Amino acid sequence: MFGCLVAGRLVQTAAQQVAEDKFVFDLPDYENINHVVVFMLGTVPFPEGMGGSVYFSYPDSNGVPVWQLLGFVSNGKPSAIFKISGLKSGEGSQHPFGAMNILRTPSVAQIGISVELLGSLAQQTPVGNAAVSSVDSFTQFTQKMLDNFYNFASSFAVSQAQMTPNPSEMFIPANVVLKWYESFQRRLAQNPLFWKT
Repeated sequence: MFGCLVAGRLVQTAAQQVAEDKFVFDLPDYENINHVVVFMLGTVPFPEGMGGSVYFSYPDSNGVPVWQLLGFVSNGKPSAIFKISGLKSGEGSQHPFGAMNILRTPSVAQIGISVELLGSLAQQTPVGNAAVSSVDSFTQFTQKMLDNFYNFASSFAVSQAQMTPNPSEMFIPANVVLKWYESFQRRLAQNPLFWKT
């Protein structure tokens, strides 16, 4: 039903089911993890009106698990990226995993998913610094791609005096590329999905 991904590691798709509505993934060597992606596999949707709250748990200095709410996934939001690198020194929050005897070792953190009503998920407040950038990844990618293209094309710029005539090659003035670049950036800022129309 769920998957968990950490950069540079294999995808985990076999969550340990610790209760009928609760699942956990182990995160060994959690001190070296910055972000974690939690996603639905697409094989089993949540029941109508349900979603999954996502928690991060790490052992404190006494080995006691500290649970922190990261956010949620649902049928309408089947994946989420969470920053966990700054959470280890924070304080725990209320969580649904307290009474369970979940097997763990001292150097292993866990991601917990609790199936709950969507109404209650919307009222929960995740840890402040778990959210990843508010700019969606498509907009970030597009901006980086524009910058890269403009820098790449500009690196080949030559003056007319430096050009060697070659009748089989076409040349595009650099100011045309710059105009396109600025126009695309402006349109992207106004509506990131303008290209769909």
